[in-house]
Amino acid sequence: MTAPTLRYAVATALMASLALAGCKKDKPVDTAATPPPMSTPAPSQPATPPPMSSAVSITSVTLGKAAGADKRIESATTDFASTDPIVVSVATNGSSGSTTIHTRLMYQDGQVAGEESQSIATDGMETTNFTFNNANGWPAGNYTAEVSVDNAAPRTTTFTVK
Repeated sequence: MTAPTLRYAVATALMASLALAGCKKDKPVDTAATPPPMSTPAPSQPATPPPMSSAVSITSVTLGKAAGADKRIESATTDFASTDPIVVSVATNGSSGSTTIHTRLMYQDGQVAGEESQSIATDGMETTNFTFNNANGWPAGNYTAEVSVDNAAPRTTTFTVK
């Protein structure tokens, strides 16, 4: 390299170094304008208890023809007439922001005679009712009510239509 070329290279490198150094330069901190952080006392409330299990389980399945205002079956039965409504009352226990209860009535030949789902939010014991009606009357025979929570294995109860 010649002397003028070397000078230009050194000058260019020096200017690039100065430019980069200027980019990384921190602003001075004005301590007079920024007050020191205030300490806040710890809250006097007790620690939050750990969340309850989100599992919801079926505690009982009761069949009947009508439910009262408290959602309980007025008279439990497994024998129905063809014109009776079939009320499936599902008692659950547990805690969940969203749980789906699914109920299906199966006729003796495996045909689905009725199917309903309800989504619930619960924090403890809950009763959910499903009412099935058949405008043409239920065919006589043996049936199974299958009830499941969040696609878990169903709990089954058998009943008869005469």
